[in-house]
Amino acid sequence: MAKKTQSASIEVQLLREGIIESKHTVQAVVCDNRGRLMCAAGNPETASFVRSSLKPFQALAVTSTGTLERYELSDRDLAIICSSHKGNIEQARQVFNILWRADVDSSALQCPTPSGKQSGLQHGCSGKHAGMLAVSKQCNWPLNTYLLRSHPVQRLILGKVAELLRMPAEEFIGARDDCGAPTYLLQLAQMASLYARLASGDNVDMERIVRAMTYHPHLVAGEGEFDTELMRLTAGELVSKSGAEGIQCIGRVGEGLGLAIKVMDGAKRAKSAVAIHLLRQMGWIAPSIAETLSEKFITIGEFSRLDVVGDMFMC
Repeated sequence: MAKKTQSASIEVQLLREGIIESKHTVQAVVCDNRGRLMCAAGNPETASFVRSSLKPFQALAVTSTGTLERYELSDRDLAIICSSHKGNIEQARQVFNILWRADVDSSALQCPTPSGKQSGLQHGCSGKHAGMLAVSKQCNWPLNTYLLRSHPVQRLILGKVAELLRMPAEEFIGARDDCGAPTYLLQLAQMASLYARLASGDNVDMERIVRAMTYHPHLVAGEGEFDTELMRLTAGELVSKSGAEGIQCIGRVGEGLGLAIKVMDGAKRAKSAVAIHLLRQMGWIAPSIAETLSEKFITIGEFSRLDVVGDMFMC
């Protein structure tokens, strides 16, 4: 990767029998666990809501309050707390296990019931909500208002993120995610820095979160989903969590490096293609793993495929 202070964005092209049909513009950043910018494509200061890529840091409320110990929650429980799952039976049961152990009725979940499903337990964010409820029960905080930004569990989460990014909590811009929980507007470099810290191995709580996610990747997303497939194939070397509207964050475990990707038009297919391209470029995955992932996420039809044009450059 060449030395460069300014760099162009990456473009993902959908090719149909070799002819460009659609294009997606993508920006990406790599930072280390001290917040230093290592390389980028596009503008590292591009801001976007972090969406579900925030979940491993929302899980810090569970690991730092004695909630895991009091309710004897396992790494499987912690993995589902960090998940954007598909609502299958195994995943919904794991969410129920958290609530059962914390003696919280499932009716306390304030995430929506997905269309065609029977319960909020099947919502992709139900694990995160169950974790917030378990913390609230542990700390004797109100259960019926746990999604309000003024609620102690949300203030605790924001305080953890603010501490990691070394900035005052009151400077964060928040909004409601689709599930009703708060999410925050962050620069890409800040997202990358968070994942560098998550993967650095120098914090016991975050190390346990990474272990839970990488040991149980099928709970974090689901069969055929990018996060699950990447973590399964890399066997603990990478921790990965996607977010809606084209957000993808990945940490290199033990190395203190984090990658954040934003597809400007929010396309899910483009972020997976760029992640594979950049992970191969940086040597974070072996060519054989890149090839396996490409078969799933780049070859998208009999007559169409994705092509990534551009690279990151040293900053």
